[in-house]
Amino acid sequence: MAIAAMHAAATGMKALDTKLNVVANNLANINTVGFKRSRTNFEDLLYQVRREPGARDFNDEPIPHGIQVGLGVAVSGTQLSFQSGSVDPTNRQLDLAIQGEGFFQVRTIYNGQELIAYTRAGNLVRNANGNLVLANSEGAIVEPAITIPQDVAEDGIVIANNGQVSVRQQGNNQLNQIGQLELARFVNPEGLLSIGKNLYIETDASGAAITGNPLQEGLGDLRQGFLEGSNVEPVRELVDLIFTQRGFEMNSQSIQSANESLQVVTNLRR
Repeated sequence: MAIAAMHAAATGMKALDTKLNVVANNLANINTVGFKRSRTNFEDLLYQVRREPGARDFNDEPIPHGIQVGLGVAVSGTQLSFQSGSVDPTNRQLDLAIQGEGFFQVRTIYNGQELIAYTRAGNLVRNANGNLVLANSEGAIVEPAITIPQDVAEDGIVIANNGQVSVRQQGNNQLNQIGQLELARFVNPEGLLSIGKNLYIETDASGAAITGNPLQEGLGDLRQGFLEGSNVEPVRELVDLIFTQRGFEMNSQSIQSANESLQVVTNLRR
């Protein structure tokens, strides 16, 4: 029994260590634009039936199937939460926030393959070629590509809530449409795979992307000059962190107690 208790407690420590890493990552990204928090899901492991001779229940009836003893816990997976974060004004023309469902689409490289990735982060910049790109470490290009003419100042870029991109060139007060931003949504966004850099890619669990212009196909609209912040709630994460640490300590104490019991039994057998 002592060995089984040590094993169960050890699985608990391993699972809680994973949860500790997830909570720490959430807190680390509290100021990351468009970041979505994750939570850790657990599942109990197999059970053994220990048949105790003469075992009886509270009604003094024999227990025919013995006693079920669990073998511990395991992490079944981590789950993304796509609850919206706060929308904060930046007064910057190339900062965009999505109100409602949807993701921006960008081209990226993953495992040596070019593919479309998705993000809620709308902090865009222009690269050397004038293309709109995501302001991350690799400068992922927005899809479909939109190129801003070199003679257009940033305050001459107007992005409507339906995704139409228009510019006002120097010496000309007229707005000319140069492109259309598209968004994507998923039947099950929690099934997306996070690949870092604020990017997600589709999986069988998420289903294929449903693309369209903002305000169409169930997609939200865009707000120029705003950014969606992280959906991490500091107080909630800190409370979760405390409970996780206490659980880890209790499992550690269980291992210590089981080890002491095992030593007592070993000494008695000598």
